[in-house]
Amino acid sequence: MNQRDCSFSMRFSELRLFLVSTAVFASIFTLSSLSWNLFCRLAILSCRDGDVWHEKRSAGRKAHPVIADAGGFFLPSGQTKKVQAPSSWTGRFWARTGCNFSSGSTPSCQTGDCLGLLSCNGTIGSPPATLIEVSIQENSSNPSFYDVSLVDGYNLPVSVSTWPANPKCSIAGCTGSVNDACPQELQVLDQKGDVAACKSACLAFGHDAFCCRGTYGSPRTCKPTVYSKLFKQACPSYFSFAYDAPAPIVSCSSKNFVINFCPSESHPFVM
Repeated sequence: MNQRDCSFSMRFSELRLFLVSTAVFASIFTLSSLSWNLFCRLAILSCRDGDVWHEKRSAGRKAHPVIADAGGFFLPSGQTKKVQAPSSWTGRFWARTGCNFSSGSTPSCQTGDCLGLLSCNGTIGSPPATLIEVSIQENSSNPSFYDVSLVDGYNLPVSVSTWPANPKCSIAGCTGSVNDACPQELQVLDQKGDVAACKSACLAFGHDAFCCRGTYGSPRTCKPTVYSKLFKQACPSYFSFAYDAPAPIVSCSSKNFVINFCPSESHPFVM
C-alpha cells in the first residue's frame, strides 16, 4: 500500500450494520484541516451473526465533508468496506442494528437510528451505541489518536487496530457481553424481548453524578459507579464513563486502521 495512504477497516459478522455520518452507529466527526492530497483508508468489517448499517459523522460540512455514501451505508454480514478519509480528519463511527427502512416508520433501527434515514448525512443518531472516536493526523510525525467509548451506551463489541497489526496500537474487544450483563433498568429490548443494547447510566437516569456535569464535572468529583464498573469489567479497553482513568486512548503513527465489529469471531483480512 502507498505510504501516503491511510486506512480504516470495519467488519461485521452476520449482523447488518449501516455506517453513517452521525453520532450513534459508527460515526466520524471531522475537526482538523482538510486535505485530500494525502488520505486515509477506512476499512469496515461486518459481523457473522447478522447484517449491520454503519454511520459516520463529520463536524463541519464545508471544511470537513461527510465521507462514504453520504455518511451511511449497508454492510452485509461477513463483508468488508474500505473508505477513504482526508489525511487530517477527526470523527466518529458507530453501527446501527435491527434496521428496516421499508416500513416507513420512525425509528427505522432498533439501535443508533438517525431520524429513520438510511444515509444520516450528518444527522445525530440516537444512543445507546458503541462509539469509535478517531483523530487522524496529516503530519506523519504526529500520532493519530483513537478510542472506543461506552459513555453513550453499548450495542456491539468492536476492536480497533493499525494495519499491519501492532499490539501496542490496538484496542481489544470485550471480554464479556455487556448486553447479557445489562441491568434491567438500562436495557433496550428488541421486538422479541431480547436485549438489543445497554444504556449508560447517564442516558438512563440523567443524573449529574452519572453524567459528570455540574458539581460532578471534574475527574476529582466524578467517580466510577456500579454501572460504569459493569461496563469496564466487560470491556476493559473502552471508556466506561467520561472521566475513566487512565484514559483508554491509543496513540500511534499509522495511516492504515482496521475497525472490527464482533472481533471475537475469526475473519481473514487483507488491507
